[in-house]
Amino acid sequence: MNSVEIQIQANWQRQIAEAISSPAELGQLLQLPEPWVRTHESARSLFPMRVPRYFASLMEVGNSNDPLLLQVMPKADEFAEVPGYSTDPLIENEAAAAAGLLHKYGSRVLLIFRGGCAINCRYCFRRHFPYENHHLSQEKWQHIEAYLLQHPEVNEVILSGGDPLMANDAQVMKAAKRLTALPQIKRLRIHSRLPIVIPDRLTAELAEGLANTGLQIILVLHANHANEITATLQKKLEAWRQKGITVLNQSVLLAGVNDSVAALTELSEALFAAGVLPYYLHQLDKVSGAAHFAITDRQAKHLHAELLKVLPGFLVPKLVREIGGEASKTPL
Repeated sequence: MNSVEIQIQANWQRQIAEAISSPAELGQLLQLPEPWVRTHESARSLFPMRVPRYFASLMEVGNSNDPLLLQVMPKADEFAEVPGYSTDPLIENEAAAAAGLLHKYGSRVLLIFRGGCAINCRYCFRRHFPYENHHLSQEKWQHIEAYLLQHPEVNEVILSGGDPLMANDAQVMKAAKRLTALPQIKRLRIHSRLPIVIPDRLTAELAEGLANTGLQIILVLHANHANEITATLQKKLEAWRQKGITVLNQSVLLAGVNDSVAALTELSEALFAAGVLPYYLHQLDKVSGAAHFAITDRQAKHLHAELLKVLPGFLVPKLVREIGGEASKTPL
């Protein structure tokens, strides 16, 4: 694969600040046809574009169908209004137990810990989410802690977003220590795509701090294609796993990106080689602007059945759909 050479800063925060926000710039870096870029760039008005330069460096030069490019490049298809697609496909606004806190499933809660992302994936089910209403102030933290103490059945907290690892190490550790002080909390789960697009975010200091909380720590990555699993990422993950941190991955089925047995097999193999266990394979959440990524349930079930034939069971992620208001993910 002929990938582009891009200067990458070592500091993860600088890498976020220097992310590519212009389709024209990304198109120029990847030597994509200018008419193709111009056709699609207006979709940036629907959802801003953000692509870290490290992630762009993994894309194939001259290939407008590169599976990583397709996930982040605005497309004119996003303007299509498709029945059944909405701005809140999981009905999350109704699941808010307190500002910043979603209690969708009995034994665990999800904190909207940070609103921003290092990368804006075009299929993101929270691309219309009102993050401004969920900023975790000191007062809101107190409400969250009070809520958790009133619900002793909750033993796991999920840091989500946006992307929780947009917070710096000190901010993540402050939250972890607050949760450690609650007697019923056993596990802290961090859902993040940031390590995939900027591996330098996985600092040794944060791994050490989390490991010392006494909580079971689970890092759930979000990778959709084998090309996202690099030697650079693998080295960073190994340091975290050596601290006893469990690393899982969840993917989304995306037309043109990973909707083949070969692509999904390569992804599972690449993940396991990096010490990551495939966890969930999601059917697309029906968020406005993402319908062009959808494949049918029949196609999804066929792909999953074929994976069972070619992979050991522990490398086959669970095929699920999330339905707003349901008590768990729905297996397909």
